[in-house]
Amino acid sequence: MTAINQVKVEKVVINMGVGADEGKMKKAIQVMNTIAGKNGVKTSSNLRIPDWGVRPGVKLGLKLTLRKKEAEEFLKKALTAKENKIPEKSFDKEGNFGFGIKEHISVPGVKYDPKIGIMGFDVLVSLKKKGYRVKYRKIKQRTVGKKQRVSKNEAIEFVKTLGVEII
Repeated sequence: MTAINQVKVEKVVINMGVGADEGKMKKAIQVMNTIAGKNGVKTSSNLRIPDWGVRPGVKLGLKLTLRKKEAEEFLKKALTAKENKIPEKSFDKEGNFGFGIKEHISVPGVKYDPKIGIMGFDVLVSLKKKGYRVKYRKIKQRTVGKKQRVSKNEAIEFVKTLGVEII
Protein backbone atom coordinates (compact mmCIF):
# COMPACT_ATOMS: atom_id res chain seq x y z
CA MET A 1 0.00 0.00 0.00
CA THR A 2 1.45 3.35 -0.99
CA ALA A 3 1.39 6.44 1.17
CA ILE A 4 -1.26 8.02 -1.07
CA ASN A 5 -3.74 5.18 -0.60
CA GLN A 6 -3.23 4.77 3.13
CA VAL A 7 -6.46 4.03 5.04
CA LYS A 8 -7.37 6.38 7.91
CA VAL A 9 -10.21 6.73 10.40
CA GLU A 10 -12.66 9.34 9.13
CA LYS A 11 -15.02 9.28 12.10
CA VAL A 12 -16.30 7.18 14.98
CA VAL A 13 -19.98 7.42 15.90
CA ILE A 14 -21.22 6.26 19.31
CA ASN A 15 -24.95 5.41 19.50
CA MET A 16 -27.07 4.68 22.56
CA GLY A 17 -30.74 3.76 22.36
CA VAL A 18 -32.51 4.59 25.63
CA GLY A 19 -36.22 4.83 24.80
CA ALA A 20 -38.65 7.56 25.78
CA ASP A 21 -37.78 7.54 29.51
CA GLU A 22 -36.25 10.90 30.52
CA GLY A 23 -34.44 9.35 33.51
CA LYS A 24 -32.63 6.87 31.27
CA MET A 25 -31.73 9.72 28.92
CA LYS A 26 -30.02 11.61 31.76
CA LYS A 27 -28.09 8.48 32.72
CA ALA A 28 -27.09 7.93 29.09
CA ILE A 29 -25.73 11.49 28.90
CA GLN A 30 -23.60 10.80 32.00
CA VAL A 31 -22.34 7.53 30.50
CA MET A 32 -21.48 9.25 27.20
CA ASN A 33 -19.60 11.93 29.09
CA THR A 34 -17.55 9.36 31.05
CA ILE A 35 -16.66 7.11 28.09
CA ALA A 36 -15.93 9.84 25.51
CA GLY A 37 -15.50 13.05 27.52
CA LYS A 38 -18.28 14.83 25.61
CA ASN A 39 -22.04 15.13 25.73
CA GLY A 40 -23.98 13.51 22.93
CA VAL A 41 -26.81 14.83 20.80
CA LYS A 42 -30.32 13.55 21.45
CA THR A 43 -31.94 11.77 18.52
CA SER A 44 -35.66 11.74 17.94
CA SER A 45 -38.17 9.52 16.19
CA ASN A 46 -39.57 10.23 12.73
CA LEU A 47 -42.15 7.44 12.86
CA ARG A 48 -45.35 6.77 14.76
CA ILE A 49 -45.51 3.32 16.37
CA PRO A 50 -48.52 3.31 18.74
CA ASP A 51 -47.76 -0.14 20.21
CA TRP A 52 -44.41 1.09 21.50
CA GLY A 53 -45.64 4.56 22.50
CA VAL A 54 -43.43 6.20 19.88
CA ARG A 55 -44.49 9.31 18.01
CA PRO A 56 -42.59 11.83 15.87
CA GLY A 57 -40.38 14.15 17.90
CA VAL A 58 -39.94 11.85 20.92
CA LYS A 59 -36.28 11.72 22.06
CA LEU A 60 -35.23 8.04 21.89
CA GLY A 61 -31.46 7.95 21.72
CA LEU A 62 -28.14 9.67 21.97
CA LYS A 63 -25.27 9.90 19.49
CA LEU A 64 -21.81 11.40 19.41
CA THR A 65 -19.43 11.79 16.47
CA LEU A 66 -15.68 11.85 17.09
CA ARG A 67 -13.11 12.79 14.45
CA LYS A 68 -9.33 12.89 14.03
CA LYS A 69 -7.22 12.12 17.10
CA GLU A 70 -10.19 11.80 19.48
CA ALA A 71 -11.71 9.17 17.19
CA GLU A 72 -8.53 7.10 17.04
CA GLU A 73 -8.02 7.23 20.82
CA PHE A 74 -11.61 6.22 21.55
CA LEU A 75 -11.48 3.45 18.95
CA LYS A 76 -8.46 1.91 20.68
CA LYS A 77 -10.28 1.98 24.04
CA ALA A 78 -13.45 0.52 22.54
CA LEU A 79 -11.53 -2.27 20.81
CA THR A 80 -9.87 -3.10 24.12
CA ALA A 81 -13.35 -3.44 25.63
CA LYS A 82 -14.13 -5.98 22.87
CA GLU A 83 -10.91 -7.86 23.74
CA ASN A 84 -9.49 -6.85 20.34
CA LYS A 85 -11.75 -9.26 18.45
CA ILE A 86 -14.26 -8.32 15.73
CA PRO A 87 -16.22 -10.73 13.52
CA GLU A 88 -15.68 -10.43 9.77
CA LYS A 89 -19.42 -9.92 9.23
CA SER A 90 -19.13 -6.54 11.02
CA PHE A 91 -17.48 -5.04 7.91
CA ASP A 92 -19.49 -3.77 4.93
CA LYS A 93 -18.32 -3.62 1.30
CA GLU A 94 -17.47 0.10 1.63
CA GLY A 95 -14.92 -0.57 4.40
CA ASN A 96 -17.00 0.67 7.32
CA PHE A 97 -17.47 -1.49 10.40
CA GLY A 98 -19.32 -1.49 13.66
CA PHE A 99 -19.63 -3.39 16.90
CA GLY A 100 -21.59 -3.24 20.12
CA ILE A 101 -20.41 -3.08 23.70
CA LYS A 102 -22.89 -4.57 26.18
CA GLU A 103 -21.52 -2.91 29.32
CA HIS A 104 -20.00 0.55 29.34
CA ILE A 105 -17.88 -0.39 32.37
CA SER A 106 -15.79 -2.70 30.17
CA VAL A 107 -14.21 0.39 28.56
CA PRO A 108 -10.81 1.03 30.21
CA GLY A 109 -10.89 3.87 32.75
CA VAL A 110 -14.65 3.70 33.40
CA LYS A 111 -15.82 2.68 36.86
CA TYR A 112 -19.20 1.34 37.92
CA ASP A 113 -21.61 3.89 39.38
CA PRO A 114 -24.66 2.38 41.12
CA LYS A 115 -26.73 5.51 40.38
CA ILE A 116 -26.30 4.97 36.63
CA GLY A 117 -26.23 1.18 36.40
CA ILE A 118 -24.92 -0.58 33.32
CA MET A 119 -25.66 0.61 29.78
CA GLY A 120 -24.55 -0.62 26.38
CA PHE A 121 -23.73 1.28 23.20
CA ASP A 122 -22.78 0.80 19.56
CA VAL A 123 -19.58 1.98 17.91
CA LEU A 124 -19.62 2.65 14.15
CA VAL A 125 -16.38 3.43 12.34
CA SER A 126 -16.06 5.05 8.91
CA LEU A 127 -12.73 4.71 7.07
CA LYS A 128 -11.35 6.82 4.22
CA LYS A 129 -8.32 7.33 2.01
CA LYS A 130 -6.62 10.52 0.97
CA GLY A 131 -8.56 12.22 -1.83
CA TYR A 132 -11.99 11.22 -0.52
CA ARG A 133 -12.86 14.88 0.09
CA VAL A 134 -13.82 15.40 -3.58
CA LYS A 135 -17.18 13.85 -2.71
CA TYR A 136 -18.00 16.58 -0.15
CA ARG A 137 -16.26 19.74 -1.35
CA LYS A 138 -18.32 22.71 -2.62
CA ILE A 139 -16.47 23.47 -5.84
CA LYS A 140 -16.02 20.80 -8.54
CA GLN A 141 -17.72 18.08 -6.54
CA ARG A 142 -17.10 14.63 -8.08
CA THR A 143 -17.71 10.98 -7.39
CA VAL A 144 -14.96 9.07 -5.63
CA GLY A 145 -12.88 6.84 -7.88
CA LYS A 146 -12.41 3.12 -7.21
CA LYS A 147 -8.83 3.58 -6.03
CA GLN A 148 -9.95 6.06 -3.38
CA ARG A 149 -12.72 3.87 -1.94
CA VAL A 150 -11.92 1.60 0.98
CA SER A 151 -12.73 -2.04 0.24
CA LYS A 152 -13.69 -4.64 2.82
CA ASN A 153 -10.28 -6.32 2.57
CA GLU A 154 -8.42 -3.03 3.02
CA ALA A 155 -10.54 -2.23 6.07
CA ILE A 156 -9.78 -5.63 7.57
CA GLU A 157 -6.04 -5.15 6.96
CA PHE A 158 -6.19 -1.69 8.56
CA VAL A 159 -7.92 -3.06 11.66
CA LYS A 160 -5.33 -5.83 11.91
CA THR A 161 -2.61 -3.14 12.10
CA LEU A 162 -4.34 -1.90 15.27
CA GLY A 163 -3.76 -5.32 16.83
CA VAL A 164 -7.30 -6.64 16.34
CA GLU A 165 -8.06 -10.28 15.57
CA ILE A 166 -10.75 -10.93 12.93
CA ILE A 167 -12.89 -13.91 13.85
